[in-house]
Amino acid sequence: MKEISPSFEAATYRKLTWRLMPLLLICYIVAYLDRVNVGFAKLQMLSDLGFSEIVFGAGAGIFFIGYFLFEVPSNIILHRVGARVWIARIMISWGLLSAAMMFVTSAPLFYLMRFLLGAAEAGFFPGIILYLTYWYPAHRRGRITSIFMTGIALAGVIGGPLSGFIMSKMAGVNGWAGWQWMFLLEGLPSVLLGLVVIAILDDRIADAKWLTEEERALLTANIASDSAHKEDASVFTVLTSARVWLMALIYFCYAMGLYGVSFWLPTIIKAMGIADPLEIGLMSAIPYGAAVIVMLFVSRSADQLRERRWHVAIPGLLGAAGLLLSVLWSHDTLWAMAALTLATAGILTTLPLFWSLPTAFLTGTGAAAGIAMINSLGNLAGFSSPFAVGWLKQATGSTDTGMYMMAGSLVLGALLTLSVPARLVNK
Repeated sequence: MKEISPSFEAATYRKLTWRLMPLLLICYIVAYLDRVNVGFAKLQMLSDLGFSEIVFGAGAGIFFIGYFLFEVPSNIILHRVGARVWIARIMISWGLLSAAMMFVTSAPLFYLMRFLLGAAEAGFFPGIILYLTYWYPAHRRGRITSIFMTGIALAGVIGGPLSGFIMSKMAGVNGWAGWQWMFLLEGLPSVLLGLVVIAILDDRIADAKWLTEEERALLTANIASDSAHKEDASVFTVLTSARVWLMALIYFCYAMGLYGVSFWLPTIIKAMGIADPLEIGLMSAIPYGAAVIVMLFVSRSADQLRERRWHVAIPGLLGAAGLLLSVLWSHDTLWAMAALTLATAGILTTLPLFWSLPTAFLTGTGAAAGIAMINSLGNLAGFSSPFAVGWLKQATGSTDTGMYMMAGSLVLGALLTLSVPARLVNK
């Protein structure tokens, strides 16, 4: 291939990003909203259905048991059949199940529906992380993954006020509770987006008719060069690798903080003395809005400097500091929200940059299995974190102990991140 000018390369990746990322970002916003809107439903479900804090914590977390069991096979299937069909299948099935959450009437049915929702969604996030490795080389994936994962923060910015509005304004319409309307109205967009994915998403560079021949050649050459130093290990080798298990443990530590905040932020804000669901939703958007800015800024720095470990560890430590300060300042709404904003921004910033660590040394089918295993084991924190916080809250009458637990987990994650050899991941 003839020598490529930097301006042509930059224009090609800009074109690629505008084609792929808006759709993937919208899909993730909807996906994450459907995963955690149960935290808003809790504000009404507990009294309506007579659930205890432990029942809610277990139900919120059991999602991740289904997620864990089906994650690895789902990602391997995606690698073999293509992202277009498989991502669409995931979105349509989870959208229908998320909407069906409105019919929950008992604790066993709550557990069952959350488990099925997790099984349906399994493979979406690691599938997209794997999908991005087909298009972007390692030194570009920090910023791209951060753009994708701002979906978490944007789901908080959009979803908090939206969930609060639906629960506040739709309560009693057609005889349904506000939380029932919330599940229905926030679940159906996933089904529609699944149909959009089928229509416009391309599996690989070679399938992208909207690229010129020169652009396809450039992207293909960059991916080939990026993969040249990697070994396409077998699934068994990857799943038994100490390095991959270390990555899973690091991700578990960071996810403990993420899901603690995601599921309990509305409850924490309510404990400050704010009762109206809409007002809680509007206030919960503040930490997520700040997180979007921090995520994009730090990821840009990581890609420019080609440094990963400290860009992951420092936000994790800041997230831990924010959680601790939220406890110390819990009786002052302004300072408590500032602390929660620091915690949320720090925690969310660790996550996209974390994925630049394992994808720096995984490729092919091994990457499909490894990314899925890291994500599935790490996301078991989605079960243990809300359950532990719920248990501690019921035992102590406060979320303070849960905040301490999550802060400790983030500190451990940061220390483990710094134990990873720089030569392995700084590319």
